[in-house]
Amino acid sequence: MKQERFLLEKDIQCLIEANLPEIFNLQFVASELTVEKFRIDTLAFDEDSNAFVIIEYKKGNSYSVVDQGYSYLSVMLNNKADFILEYNERLDQSLRRDDVDWSASRVIFVSPSFNAYQKNSVNFRDIPFELWEIRRFEGGVISLIQHQASSNEDINLIADTNPESPIKQVSSEVKVYREEDHTASASAETLDVFNALKEELSSWDDVTCTAMKYYVGFKKGNSLFAAVRIFKNHLSVDFSRGQISPDGQKSKNFFTVDDPKKTLEAKSWTHKNGRVGNSYVMKLSKASDLEYAKYLIKQKYDTL
Repeated sequence: MKQERFLLEKDIQCLIEANLPEIFNLQFVASELTVEKFRIDTLAFDEDSNAFVIIEYKKGNSYSVVDQGYSYLSVMLNNKADFILEYNERLDQSLRRDDVDWSASRVIFVSPSFNAYQKNSVNFRDIPFELWEIRRFEGGVISLIQHQASSNEDINLIADTNPESPIKQVSSEVKVYREEDHTASASAETLDVFNALKEELSSWDDVTCTAMKYYVGFKKGNSLFAAVRIFKNHLSVDFSRGQISPDGQKSKNFFTVDDPKKTLEAKSWTHKNGRVGNSYVMKLSKASDLEYAKYLIKQKYDTL
């Protein structure tokens, strides 16, 4: 297919902002937000992690993603009230500072290309940035590919030792979670069950596995379809049914499972905006339960 160039950064920005839920599963908050001396291209909110996400768009590659990324996060963490105010005024909400998980804050860079220096500069296990290369082709086809870090090195080992440095300030509050944070206290049998479940789910098309603060999440594209909490002697698998608005309208693809063995527990809760969230929860402790668990989870996966 013939590739079509982006002439301006603004072209990339308009495309992403118009399709934020579909591309990154994020809620749009504001465009061109100025805080202190920084102008943030796009401010978004991740409802899965209850965290703000800053998105920056680049056409060239003569800049440092590390310097810019940590500067943006430092500004956010030092001006939390401004971000809360922007969210509440733009979306007519009543979000409070304690409602936000600031440890899950992150920056997404979107560009037609990143050079080798930029990719290597974020090749650390705990860096709160994402690099996405975007391409546009004839017929309106868009491709987005994330650059994945492969290193297990901790960026704090090479950071400036000055506690006032942006890296030290951000790292003291922002945490990139790893699978080991959840599996450390699991028994050998529970770990075997989790690894078997992970192997199966990861083999499905377009599935990625990401460690979050409270769970290990499995996504199809950018949509979470299973959240696995790992305890010592069992797994708790949660998958969303969808939401119901105050007027009773159900969200797109509201999900009802076929559970002939009646193993699932249905849960619901009310958000501050009046929407009611709904999910199914199952307990998984034995390898013999895996086949039925996969049968249930696959139903949710197939709705996305």
